[in-house]
Amino acid sequence: MMNNNSWESWTTERIQQFQVEFLEWYQKEKRNLPWRYNQDPYRVWISEIMLQQTRVDTVIDYYYRFMEAFPSIADLAETPEDKLLKIWEGLGYYSRARNLQTAAKQILNEFSGQFPHTIDDIRSLKGIGPYTAGAIGSISFKLPEPAIDGNVMRVVSRLFCIEADIAKASSRKIFDEAMRKIISHEEPGDFNQAMMDLGSSICTPTAPKCEVCPIREFCLAFKEQRQTEFPVKSKKMKPKDVYYVAGIIENNQQEFLLEQRPDSGLLASMWLFPLEEISAAKFTELKSSYTEELNLFSSELVAEDSPIIFSADPVVWQKKILGEVTHIFSHLRWHILVFYGRTNDTLIDRGTWVKRADFDDFVFPKPQQKILGVWEKNQTSDNHW
Repeated sequence: MMNNNSWESWTTERIQQFQVEFLEWYQKEKRNLPWRYNQDPYRVWISEIMLQQTRVDTVIDYYYRFMEAFPSIADLAETPEDKLLKIWEGLGYYSRARNLQTAAKQILNEFSGQFPHTIDDIRSLKGIGPYTAGAIGSISFKLPEPAIDGNVMRVVSRLFCIEADIAKASSRKIFDEAMRKIISHEEPGDFNQAMMDLGSSICTPTAPKCEVCPIREFCLAFKEQRQTEFPVKSKKMKPKDVYYVAGIIENNQQEFLLEQRPDSGLLASMWLFPLEEISAAKFTELKSSYTEELNLFSSELVAEDSPIIFSADPVVWQKKILGEVTHIFSHLRWHILVFYGRTNDTLIDRGTWVKRADFDDFVFPKPQQKILGVWEKNQTSDNHW
C-alpha cells in the first residue's frame, strides 16, 4: 500500500484551526487523572511507564501507592529492590520497575538529581523510548515532540488515511512526520494528551464514535467512510504454549516451600511455588488422570498412585488437581496444573519455607498470585496435619 501523505497539503490556517478546535475540546473533556495534577516530570515519567501495557483504571491505585512510597527521584533510587518490586507487585512487566530505579540512579549521578530537560538527555535514561520521551518532553518542558503510541497511531492513521502497517517499526517515522506537521508548538503537552484521550474514548479500535468526534470534519477516513480500514496492522505471532505443574508443598510446621527465580530473565528474582516444566502430552495425561472432585484434606492424600511430579523431593501428593491456571505473557502462554502435597522433610535442598502469614513479605508475580488463589479456594476448615 502507498501513503498519500495528505498532511502535506494542510495549510497553516487549517493546522491552526485544527489545533484550536482540538485543544478546546480537550480542555472541556480531558480526563481527571492524578498524574495530570501538575507537570512535574517525575510524576509524568512514573505514570507513562506504568501505563505501558496496562489499563488506566488499573494504574491509578498503583500510582498513588508508588508515589506515597517513593515521593522523589532520590527515594526511588535508594530503595531496596525487593521493596520496589513489592510496591509494583501485580502490574507485571517487572523490568519496567527495575529500569525506573536504574534511571533514577542515572539522574542522581549524571544530572545532579534534576530531571533532564532535553529530548536526547531524556532518551539517555534507562527504559525510556521515543514515546515516553515525547510525553515527558512535551508535558513537562513544552517541547514540541510527538508522543506516538497505539492510540495516537490509530487517530492519525484515520485522520490522514495512512496505510502504513503500524506493526512495523519502520512505519513510525511516517506517523512522526505527520504529528510534527500538526502538533501545537504552544501547548504540545496538551496536544499529545488530547490525542491519547481521543484514541482511548472516541477513536476506538472497532467502533469509533465519529458522531461525537471533535475533529471529524478534518478526518479523511470519516470523509471517505473508511474508518474501520484503519489502522492497518498485520497479525502478530501467537504466544508459545508452555506447560507446567506447580507444587504447593506444606511441611508439618504448616510452612510452604517457595523458590526464587534467577536474577535475570522472565520474572527475575520473584518467588513462586515450585514449578516443573512438562510436555503438552504429559500435561494432558495428568489433567485427565487426576480429578478435581476430592476435598483438599481428604483421606485420599496417599502415596499410592499419586502423580509422579517433582520426583526428587520426598513429598506425598494428593490424588487430585487443585485447579488449572493460565497466564499470558507477551510471547508465552503458561498452562499450569496445580497440585498439593505434604512432607515431613524440611531439608529439601532448594527454596525456603514460609508461613502463610508471611507471604506478604515476598514479591509474587501474577502467575503465583493465581496459583495461590487456587489453593485458597480449595481450603477447608479441617486443615490439621
